[in-house]
Amino acid sequence: MPSLRKFRSSGSTAVAMAAAAATFMLAGCSSTPDNEGQSESFDSKDPQSWVLPIQTYLPTDQEQGQLSQAKKILISDCMKGFGFEWTPAPDLPRVGPKTLTDWRYGIHDMALAEQRGYKADAKEQEAYDAAVDKGAVDGTTADGPDAQALNGGIQEVDGKKVPEDGCVGAANREIDADAIQARAALELANAAFVKSKEDPKVVKAFADWSACMKRSGYNYKQPLDASDDSKFSGTEVSSEEISTATADITCRQKTNVAWIWFQAESALQKSAIEDHAEELSAERKKIDAAVRSASKIVKGE
Repeated sequence: MPSLRKFRSSGSTAVAMAAAAATFMLAGCSSTPDNEGQSESFDSKDPQSWVLPIQTYLPTDQEQGQLSQAKKILISDCMKGFGFEWTPAPDLPRVGPKTLTDWRYGIHDMALAEQRGYKADAKEQEAYDAAVDKGAVDGTTADGPDAQALNGGIQEVDGKKVPEDGCVGAANREIDADAIQARAALELANAAFVKSKEDPKVVKAFADWSACMKRSGYNYKQPLDASDDSKFSGTEVSSEEISTATADITCRQKTNVAWIWFQAESALQKSAIEDHAEELSAERKKIDAAVRSASKIVKGE
């Protein structure tokens, strides 16, 4: 079952860029951003609506979808060249956070917490689990020549040379899959997330939240400690998990801890963007180029 810890690891490249499904469902796109005054325009009570400055340099949901579609087309065309009909694996249903900031600082939906504690919506989870149980697999035969051509397990098919790393590798190179990883941006985002916990205002907010939780009978030092408690890692939602989660949100509302944390992280990201402007701009331009190429492939140009 996907956990809050996994979703927050939007810090890692693998999770962040993996279909923006958890990941990182992103918003915002511009090669020359102006983030001044950005946080003041958000609803401080709705983390799902917040946008971090670094998101300017990450692929959006729409861009990820365009790139994914282009890759499927390229793989399919490549496989046809070897005489194979290829059916891509179905995308897993979305579950959990809807944006990068939705659960980044912890839960905030009281109605959901009253039903599910720290876990995702039941219908979303059921659909996700069903898809996983069914297996998100493509139409190739295990260890068959089609699977080998797909992943580069063989060098040729009927005398025709298979691309390095197969049709998947060829597609990745054509759409420049490496460029869209946005590694520099993600590394800066991770660093800012960790460092933000040391901000004096955040430290005080954490202490206020912890004191509030203690008055309700719960002993946690930082807001994410509660959701990461191993006793809530199972699939079943216990009454203890629900009572902890609802107390957690109540204390969050009283201390405004998530908003304070978001503002601190935003400030650190803005500073990092200024220090790495050239690198980030170059990275974003590569993403833009990859998206333009993907758009042409999807349109058949």
